[in-house]
Amino acid sequence: MILKKYKLNEKAVSFLSFVPITIMSALWFESLFVQHLGQLPGLDIENLVASVPTILSAILTRSLLVIVVVGIISLALIRVIGI
Repeated sequence: MILKKYKLNEKAVSFLSFVPITIMSALWFESLFVQHLGQLPGLDIENLVASVPTILSAILTRSLLVIVVVGIISLALIRVIGI
């Protein structure tokens, strides 16, 4: 809202273009690891396996809607199967 009146320079726009990917990466890495007090973090195998088709759909489509739907469906199928 505030920035509608002003035009940012190219360096600021370039820097801000990385914000969504860094937020998504932080959320993804947070879901991959399980914290154990007094020990090293462990891998969450369900989320790791569900990440494979989700990453493939991200590479192929680059559509956020497709990525989210594939991620939800793949995690649901993995939980139903019981991996």
